[in-house]
Amino acid sequence: IPLAQKWILMLFLGTCLLYCTRMAMPICVVHMAETFHWSKIDSGLVLGGFFWGYCFTQILGGHASDRIGGERVLFISVALWALITAGTPLLARLGSHTLALMTFSRFLMGVLQGVFFPSLASLCSQRVVEGERGLLMSTMHGGCHLGTLLAGGMGFVMIDRYGWESMFYTTGFMSGLWALIVWQYFLKGEVAPKEMESQKHSQLLPSRAHWLRLLKKPPVWSMVFAHMCLASTSNTLLSWLPTYFKESFPHSKGWVYNVIPWLSAIPLAVSGGYVSDSLTNQGHGVAFVRKLMQFFAMGVSSVFIMLLSGAVTCPSAVVYVSFAIGLFSTHFSGVSVNVQDLTPSCAGALFGVLLVYLSGYLIEVTLSWTSVFSLLILVNTTGLGIFLIFGDARRVDVEHCSQLTVI
Repeated sequence: IPLAQKWILMLFLGTCLLYCTRMAMPICVVHMAETFHWSKIDSGLVLGGFFWGYCFTQILGGHASDRIGGERVLFISVALWALITAGTPLLARLGSHTLALMTFSRFLMGVLQGVFFPSLASLCSQRVVEGERGLLMSTMHGGCHLGTLLAGGMGFVMIDRYGWESMFYTTGFMSGLWALIVWQYFLKGEVAPKEMESQKHSQLLPSRAHWLRLLKKPPVWSMVFAHMCLASTSNTLLSWLPTYFKESFPHSKGWVYNVIPWLSAIPLAVSGGYVSDSLTNQGHGVAFVRKLMQFFAMGVSSVFIMLLSGAVTCPSAVVYVSFAIGLFSTHFSGVSVNVQDLTPSCAGALFGVLLVYLSGYLIEVTLSWTSVFSLLILVNTTGLGIFLIFGDARRVDVEHCSQLTVI
């Protein structure tokens, strides 16, 4: 198997394990709250700790990936978060300050996982041509939904039979195994980035002036803002949906709402990438394709979130959530790929600017499910509007970029 195809498979599994470990706490938090007598605010503090940590290392992780290679950054981060995940049950019973220890451990998880997607963006921008990026990124990001699906299905069975601690032990061990395989079969050999641009197009401006210039570009800050909005929406749903279903429909089956929404998202993620690449290769403008995909991700998905705000039955809620989460996946062929259109020379670092501060804020202060959904709709539609107006797909990371087009 060619090295590139092996990396695609490994990155797909990596994103799968990323979300397995990330979902461990949201799935277990109801049981942990009963064990340690946490209030809803306490649970929100623990869940929100991840996102506060997540934003701290994205810029650093992306910059390091652009310089030393995303594969090395991925190995280090995965190995460390595997240890923290497996050690979470031990930390929880280490002393009387369980809430503080769990919040801090989730913060560290966010710090370590914050480098994953910037490293992923860096790898793809160096190795993949434009017409193939949508499908490749969507396929790898499909691992997010598979990981959430496995965590939901596996977690429901394991927690019921072996207790909530088993969820952390299992996902931590699997992540550690992934890191060992990457070390053994990928990092011991030569891993040379594929040069996608000619040398004359790679002469960048001095570092400080270069970044100031990038951040002044409307396509750049509109992309950052749109991604921040969608990240806040998707991460809030990811963290609170198990609790929402448990409280709103106490007699519903856990495997239904923990599995079905993510199962439906996998084919939508892959098909979204296929449609994106097909439209691009047929001659449609790259900017048009990115905006179209983002419209489905943020606009159409908001319709289904709005439907959740009313009086719904459990089956209806599962259907609405499935469509909303499935449509989120088309983002991986929109703004998520747009960073590689605009700045392929520093895609990892720029991707890292995409903050998720609003997620932690929403998790900690929202007390009503209706207000949560309403606020998420507002955030989504605002980000979409900004991106549709100011978004673009022409390179902005080289001098005289106005004369260049993405090939």
